Amino acid sequence: MKLATLKNGQRDGMLVVVSKDLTRCVAVPSIAATMQLALDNWQHTEPQLQEIYQALCAGRVDNEMSFSATQCESPLPRAYQWADGSAYVNHVELVRKARGAEMPESFWTDPLMYQGGSDAFIGPRDNIQMHSEEWGIDFEGEVAVITDDVAMGASKEQAQSAIRLLMLVNDVSLRGLIPAELGKGFGFFQSKPSSAFSPVAVTPDELADAWDGVKVHLPLISTYNNKPFGRPNAGVDMTFDFSELVSHAAKTRPLSAGTIIGSGTVSNKQGTQYGTSIDEGGVGYSCIAEVRMIETIRDGKPSTQFMRFGDSIKLEMLDAQGESIFGAIEQVIEKY
Repeated sequence: MKLATLKNGQRDGMLVVVSKDLTRCVAVPSIAATMQLALDNWQHTEPQLQEIYQALCAGRVDNEMSFSATQCESPLPRAYQWADGSAYVNHVELVRKARGAEMPESFWTDPLMYQGGSDAFIGPRDNIQMHSEEWGIDFEGEVAVITDDVAMGASKEQAQSAIRLLMLVNDVSLRGLIPAELGKGFGFFQSKPSSAFSPVAVTPDELADAWDGVKVHLPLISTYNNKPFGRPNAGVDMTFDFSELVSHAAKTRPLSAGTIIGSGTVSNKQGTQYGTSIDEGGVGYSCIAEVRMIETIRDGKPSTQFMRFGDSIKLEMLDAQGESIFGAIEQVIEKY
């Protein structure tokens, strides 16, 4: 099943069921007016939404509309909780190597996670507005899950059973602001502005064999300024799977239905020490920072710039038939 939230002038938008081919949709106000309401009552709403989805895909819905990603909010325009992990430890290792720091062994056994702002996500086709290019604007391609209620101290098995929907994420980062913030010892805040999520959130069954219950085994395709930038496989080199990330987030607190947990930047070593760009025959990267890290390690300094006003980024994931699963995040950097 595929679900989206359309812009309707209201803060939380309008929930719609979307056809598998992402061309048609139907509003379902009698079941749930918003995505959060559907998640709050998932045991009752999910069977009804599935029934509508099957009818829509079969062409048996009378009040369907054309679906356009440009009309979408992020599936949850705001959420009670957005916590982003760093499951691809290759990414973390590169960050530290670039600044000459060794990585603690605990990073391989205990996930990194930060709590992001969740009150004002931006739509998948909305421009990313920033005041200054000097802030080091970067995209980060990720996968995320939306959970049902998760009890404090939930096991990995309990955490896995609470996963309801999956999405893609552009976790926008301001690399120029990160060092000073982390230097204060209190974590990210200004350096992590509003994130954007894919037009559509899907139930795990939509991924078929590409979803093993805890990982998505498909490439995450990023296109930067209309050129191929990365296609690392989200199921490869994922040190901590989603059951571990959700369980980690719930260690000392319960998670409410509608909690979003991110994977962190998808990153593959590709059988090399640091990974390889697409131009060099590799699978590339999911953020500019990794390219700059490798340049720093290799050349002593980075040569690739961070994003400038007018730059564009597209993030997408395709199924085995080459069809878009979540729709594409397509955004342009714009001066605020």
